[in-house]
Amino acid sequence: MRDWSLSLGDPLHLTLAADARLTQTDYSNDHIWDVELGSNDPERSAIGLHTTFGLRARSMRIFLRFTEGGNSVKDPNTFAGKPSLRRFYPNFLTLDFVPFENLQTTVDFWVPDSHAVAGRVTLTNKSTATRQIQLEVCATLSHLNGQSIIPTQQQLVNILAGQTSGIAPVIFMTGGPKHGPGPHASLLLDLELGPGATRTLSFAQAALDTIPAGFDLARKTAARPWQAELARIEMLDASQTLDIRTGDADWDAALAFSQKAAHALFMSNNGALPNPSFVQTRHSDNGHSPKGDGTDYPPAWNGQFALDAYYLSSVLSATPQVTKHLLLNFLATQDEDGEIDGKPGLAGQRGKFLCMPILASMTWAYFKLTQDEDFLQEAYPKLVKFFWSWFSGRHDSNRNGTPEWDHILQTGFEDNPLFDVWHPWSQGLGISFVHSPSLEAMLYREAQMLAKIARQLRKPEEETTLITTQTEKVKESVEASWESRNSFYAYRDRETGQVCIGKVIAKRKGDGSMRPKFESETPVRLLVEIQTKSPAAKRPEVEISEYFTKSKGEVEVIAGHQFQWRTGGLVATTQTVFSRIGRVSVAGLEEKDKINIKIIDTTGEDLTLALPLWAGMVGEQRANAMIGRNMMSAERFNRPFGLPSLPNIPDPEAELVSLSVSLPWNTLIAEGLLAYGFRAEATRLTAHLMNAVIQNLKQNRAFYQRYHAETGAGIGERNSLTGFAPVGLFMQALGVTVLSGARVRLEGRNLFPWPVTIKYKGLTIVRSSEQTTVTFANGESVIVKDEAACIVQM
Repeated sequence: MRDWSLSLGDPLHLTLAADARLTQTDYSNDHIWDVELGSNDPERSAIGLHTTFGLRARSMRIFLRFTEGGNSVKDPNTFAGKPSLRRFYPNFLTLDFVPFENLQTTVDFWVPDSHAVAGRVTLTNKSTATRQIQLEVCATLSHLNGQSIIPTQQQLVNILAGQTSGIAPVIFMTGGPKHGPGPHASLLLDLELGPGATRTLSFAQAALDTIPAGFDLARKTAARPWQAELARIEMLDASQTLDIRTGDADWDAALAFSQKAAHALFMSNNGALPNPSFVQTRHSDNGHSPKGDGTDYPPAWNGQFALDAYYLSSVLSATPQVTKHLLLNFLATQDEDGEIDGKPGLAGQRGKFLCMPILASMTWAYFKLTQDEDFLQEAYPKLVKFFWSWFSGRHDSNRNGTPEWDHILQTGFEDNPLFDVWHPWSQGLGISFVHSPSLEAMLYREAQMLAKIARQLRKPEEETTLITTQTEKVKESVEASWESRNSFYAYRDRETGQVCIGKVIAKRKGDGSMRPKFESETPVRLLVEIQTKSPAAKRPEVEISEYFTKSKGEVEVIAGHQFQWRTGGLVATTQTVFSRIGRVSVAGLEEKDKINIKIIDTTGEDLTLALPLWAGMVGEQRANAMIGRNMMSAERFNRPFGLPSLPNIPDPEAELVSLSVSLPWNTLIAEGLLAYGFRAEATRLTAHLMNAVIQNLKQNRAFYQRYHAETGAGIGERNSLTGFAPVGLFMQALGVTVLSGARVRLEGRNLFPWPVTIKYKGLTIVRSSEQTTVTFANGESVIVKDEAACIVQM
């Protein structure tokens, strides 16, 4: 158990929520709390808790006030000793502070379940005089359709209670408190503390449908055995968390908070999935389902996405069972055709798109940590069926052996300007019309992982021969996507196999015909873009003909239902590729509506195009060129806070998308760097990502969905999984894989600027630049100086 000493200005993440490993969480009614350590506003500055009950209240605050000799204090900025965070877990944390001279105070905050929160205050008189102290637990509720917190009684016990949006928060305090004098509703205790004396009191808040029900739960919560509960929490944490000690306290805190926050994302399974699953972010505005069953939750709470699961497994590398459970959730959705849903949720939600092909990679990574061959036996036939499902006609429309993405949601990069329709500067190209190197790289790697699993299970070689043959076609497609001009991969049209340069070939206002007289040696696909102020009311029809007369050549009619809404209008991609265009006719537009006929543009570049590096399918010479000219070039992807989504900004308004750093994608690319021997570059990239995370934990006490590549500023949703510190990547760059409390794998050497100590289940690993010392729980030590990969075990 590690004692910290973190205060304002240090990296902090102070969100508490019920821990699904210790209690049955309530997916549709989950109360999440933020701990407050003070602020610049003296009126609001206090030690306490805050929530909105999932936006069922504008604000609910519980905070402490101390009085001695007529002097009352609640603002930590006026304390004799400022608050310091000593311990933290997903559902529990401990603060130390000194409100008055020689009055040492410790406060524990604990969220035991989804409907309650508790606090314990321990006061110690460090002076030689007897002291009269008043302790108040104060509360304010800015309600919605309810009643503010007021002093009241329940069963002759003084409590605080209020109502908001159908729930009734109730606060109970031990010790027989009276109601405080104000200005805030409070419960007050008069305490006499002799020299050296210590007094401990607890309080609890519960919010259920009625005040009597809330009172009952609050009183039971306050009476729970705190020390036994804390011991249970600490034992669980020690068994499922890596204690990482670098030469930098900020790094240590960011890595620890990330593991804590990752565990906190899990919610108990309630029958729709076989195992607990995660939400993408968990903060005080989350956790309330108006329908009462979770089926109405927004995307951050409506299912587990494969790339997020991969990244979460990496952050929680000390808990490989997490990976197994997430994989079983995915496999449970497999249909008779082998298809696995891409985003299954705890309320039975389905993404209704085919899962990203990354599950075999997760399975093999899990096996390497656990040697769980029984799970390999169970998963292997399902993973093989899933692999082949990608090559069906539904996903390989022209049956050429190289599938296409069906939907942008599958890709893990929803804002990709080539395919996105929500930004005015995006193109809106149908993603199924292009060969995507990222999909092909994932399929190639899945095949390699399936081959490894088959060999481990001693399957006959002919079982994997077909898979190997199939992936040769995938590899050929990736090879054809190589652009030597900039040593990078590119999107290509699925029919022509060509990289297309965008160009407007016809445009007009309103209904009518156009005669572009366009010809091309290589057939091209077209994008039809309609600019209108009322896209919902439009059902246009566009007819594109190779010749001016309909009697000959290709003719394609794009009906109204084939158009997709986009910012400022509608967009559609032609099914046909054309060598010439003689006539374009449009009907169903108003006079002021505009129509543009364009050649699709596939020249846009993004970070996902580097995925063949992660798949291990790039030759050494190309890999060196690709890394040197792209990943390590400041003019391309090498930025101060990580690899951005795009190497350049296509439009000034596109900066936040273009320069956004996705940690899951950065992790995949960094794993590719390590696989090709670029350990120093992967280590440097890890440092860039850590700097972004630490900056936001210091300034905003929050993780973010993405980070700005140049400034490190947080972008998107607060406390999102995809913004947690890359714990798994850090361990890989360090060259340490903890397999168990008695077994560790070492590779390479420590290129970080300080020695690193890892503690886990009695195992201690001290890794300097020259050697590694592994000490087991029985005191036995082994020193390793060789950089070659090796297993050290007791």
